[in-house]
Amino acid sequence: MAKVLFEWDYSSYPGAKAYPNLFKPIQMGNLMVPNRIKYAATEDNLNDHNGFITDADVAYMRSRAEGVVGGLCFMQGVYMDEAGKGQGYVGQAACWDDKYVEGLKRIADAIHGEKAIAGFQLMDCGRVGAVEVESGHGPSTVPQRLRIFKPMYEMTNAEVKEMVQQHVDAAKRGVEAGFDVMEISGIVGYLISNFVSSYTNRRTDEYGGDIRGRCQAMVEIIQGVKEVCGPDIPVGIRLCSEELLNDVKGNTPEESMETYKIAEEAGADYISCTLGWQESIFPVISRDIPQGNWLYLAKRAKENVKIPIQMAYRLFTPDKPDKAVADGGLDIWEICRSMIADPLMPKKVLEGREDEIRHCVACNLCLARLFRDAPMTCYINPRCAHEHDENFTPKPAEEEKEIMIVGAGPAGMECAYVAAQRGHEVHVYDKRGEVGGTLLDASRAPYGDEELMTCVNYQKTMCEKAGVQFHFNNEVTDELIADEMPDTVVLATGPVYPVIEDSEDRDDVVNVLDVLSGKAQVGETVVVWGNRKPGIGVALFLAKQGKKVTIVGKEKSAGFDINPSFKWRYMIYLKQNGVMAYNDCDIEELNDGEIIVKTYDGYRFPVKCDTVVVSEREANESLKKIVQAEGIELFVIGDALVPRNLSSAVHDGYRIGLRI
Repeated sequence: MAKVLFEWDYSSYPGAKAYPNLFKPIQMGNLMVPNRIKYAATEDNLNDHNGFITDADVAYMRSRAEGVVGGLCFMQGVYMDEAGKGQGYVGQAACWDDKYVEGLKRIADAIHGEKAIAGFQLMDCGRVGAVEVESGHGPSTVPQRLRIFKPMYEMTNAEVKEMVQQHVDAAKRGVEAGFDVMEISGIVGYLISNFVSSYTNRRTDEYGGDIRGRCQAMVEIIQGVKEVCGPDIPVGIRLCSEELLNDVKGNTPEESMETYKIAEEAGADYISCTLGWQESIFPVISRDIPQGNWLYLAKRAKENVKIPIQMAYRLFTPDKPDKAVADGGLDIWEICRSMIADPLMPKKVLEGREDEIRHCVACNLCLARLFRDAPMTCYINPRCAHEHDENFTPKPAEEEKEIMIVGAGPAGMECAYVAAQRGHEVHVYDKRGEVGGTLLDASRAPYGDEELMTCVNYQKTMCEKAGVQFHFNNEVTDELIADEMPDTVVLATGPVYPVIEDSEDRDDVVNVLDVLSGKAQVGETVVVWGNRKPGIGVALFLAKQGKKVTIVGKEKSAGFDINPSFKWRYMIYLKQNGVMAYNDCDIEELNDGEIIVKTYDGYRFPVKCDTVVVSEREANESLKKIVQAEGIELFVIGDALVPRNLSSAVHDGYRIGLRI
C-alpha cells in the first residue's frame, strides 16, 4: 500500500470542482501524492556563499509549500563537490558534507509544516557551473557558446565515478535531512545532460559513444540513489525531451525519448519533461511563446514510458494542465515562475480566487539575476525573496490618512491597494475611463505583450477588494488638489514625452501611445525616436503592419531597459522584421520627408520618413509644485519619477504603499 504523508480533502473547494484532474491523487513509486501540483526546484541565490541555508531561503520555501496545498514542493538543486565545479550559482545550497544536513533539514521541516511533500534535488551544473572557480568539468572539452560561462575540461574515468558517488552521498544526506522525494537534475546544460548529449559528449569509454553509453553515468546515478533512498522515497529525474541543439548536432528527439526509456529501465519513478538548453538559440519560456505550446512533448513522453510525466514550461493557468491530465497527456503540473510571481497561486485556484492571482509575465528577470550573481527577485512580485523580512509585509497604519493617487496605472494601483489594506482611505484619479495607464497601449505590442495586462487585472481586483475608490475621466488639476486637501498625494502620472524642435504643429510627428492605441495614423516609412522598450515595441507593432521602420535612440544599445534573458529575442525580432536601429544617436533636424541623424561622434546623415513616432520619455514634474505649496505629503512613483519599466512601477508602488 502506498505511503500517505498528509491527509487532504479537497472535495468542498470550488477549485477542485472546476479543475478536478488537478486535485486528485497520484502514486509516485510507493508514495501517494494528494494532488497533481508541484513547485519545481528553482535556484534563488538566497543562501550564503558557503552553501549554507539562510532564513531568507527557509521563508521563501515555506511560502511556496503553503501554495501547493499538499502537493510536491522542491527546494533548489544542491551542488555536491567540495571543489565547486558543480556549483552554478553563488547562493546555491551545498550538500558535499554532513555539516549541511542541519540547514537542509530546516527546509524540509518548513515544507512539512505546511503539510506538503518535501522534494530534494541533486544538481551538478556542469557547463553552467564553476561559478566561483576558474574552470568546470564535463564529459568532453567542448568550447562554450555563451561567454558568461567558464571553460569546461574533460573528466577522467575516475572523476566520472567520483561524481556518481557524490550524487549518491548527497542523496543520503537529503534523506537524513527528512526529504520525501529525491530528484536528479539532467536538463538545460547541467552535467548529466552534458553526458547524455551528443553535442557535449565525445567520449570513447563506457560513458560515451551511442545513446546508451552516453546515458551510463545517468543510469549509475539513478541506481545508486535508489539504493540509498529505499523503497518509500521516490526517485525521479528531469530530462530534456528536445535539446533544441540541432545547429551543433545535439540529440535528436528520438534519442531524447530513448533517454526517457533508459531512465525508466534504471528505476526512475517519474520524469520531469523539459526542453532546451541555456545554449539553445530557440526561445522556450519567454512570453513570445504561446501558453501550452509544449504540451505535445509531455504527451509524446507518456507514449514512450509508463511512469508519471511532469511538465512546467508555459503553463501559467490551471485550465491547460487540467485538460492535459484529463486527456492522458500529463500527470503532474509543475510550476516554477508562476509561483515566484505568486507563491499562493495553486491555493488561490483551489479556493476559487483566481482573480487574486498575480500572474507571471514571462520576462525572465528571475533568470537574468541568477546569472549575474544576484539574489533572485521578481519583475512583478515585490515580496519575492523578502518573505523573511517583516518590513515587506503590509501592517496596519499607525495613522490612517486620506490619500489621493493621481494615475491608475501599475504604479498607482499597486500603491493604492497596499495602502488601503493598511487602513488608509484611498482615492485614485485618472483622466482615462479605465485602469491600466500607459500599459493599456504598451500591451498592444506584438510577441506576447498582451500578457502584461494580467498585472493590471490583478491590481484592479485587489483595489476593489481593499475598498479603493476610483474617479475616472477626472484629470487632476492644481485646483482639485487645493479643494480636496488630502493628507497625502502620490503622483503616478506616467512620463511626459519630449518635443522635437520645430515639431509642435506638425502632423507627421506623433506619440507612441497614440500609435499603439490607433488614434494616430502613420505613413509607410517611419522613424521611431527612442531605442528603449517602448520604442522597440512600437517599431515591431508597425513593422508587423508592413511599415518600413527605423529606430533612432540615445542609448548605446537598443533595449537598454530590457533584461538580458529576454533582450536577445527582441534583437532577433527587429532583424527578422527588417527594423534598422541607429543607437547612440539623436535626431538633430526634422525636415519634410526626412530627419537628420547625429551620431555620438558628430557624424550626420539623413533618413527618409513619412512619420516620426516619439517614444523618448522624461520625468513628469506636473502637480508637484501645488502639492508642495500646500504642505501636503508628496510621493512620486513609477515613470513620473524616472521613466523605467513595469517592474519599477510595481515595486515603487508597493514600497510607497507600505511607507505612507
